[in-house]
Amino acid sequence: PAALTPPFGRRAFASAAAKLRAPRELLDRVDVLIFDCDGVIWLGDKVIGGVPQVLDALRAQGKRLFFVTNNSTKSRAGYCSKFSALGLDVGSEEIFSSSFAAAAYLQQVKFAETGKKVYVIGERGICDELDLAGVPWIGAEADREKVAPMGRGGRVDHD
Repeated sequence: PAALTPPFGRRAFASAAAKLRAPRELLDRVDVLIFDCDGVIWLGDKVIGGVPQVLDALRAQGKRLFFVTNNSTKSRAGYCSKFSALGLDVGSEEIFSSSFAAAAYLQQVKFAETGKKVYVIGERGICDELDLAGVPWIGAEADREKVAPMGRGGRVDHD
C-alpha cells in the first residue's frame, strides 16, 4: 500500500541514515526516548554494558525515558524491582508492559462496570495490573492445573 511506501528515494534515505551518525543532532530534536527492555536494557538478569551511563546521560540532558516490554510475567512493580536489582533507577510511570496495557485498556472502556470478569491465561503480572486497575478476573494461577478436554463439547469449569 502507498501508506507503507517510504516517501523518499535513495538519496533521501542516505541522508536520513546519515543523521544517525550525528547523535547530537538527533538528541537535540528528541525529548522522549522509548526503549525495549529485553535485549536492549538487559539480557536475562544482567544489564547490558554501558546502559546505566547512557540512561544517566540522557536524564541529565532532560530527556524523558520510557521502557516497553511485551513480557506480561511481571507487573510494573515487578519490573521496578528488576530495574533496581540491575542498578537502574526507573519509576513505574516509565514502564509500559503488555500486562499494564491490557489492564489500562479494560479500565478505560469501563469493563468492570459490565459485571463480568476477565479470564486470565497467563502469569501473575497480568493479575497484579488488573487488580490495580480495579478489573475483576478469574483463572491464571488458580487454574494452572486445569486442562481443557480438546474433544467435542469440551469445557473448563470456572467460578
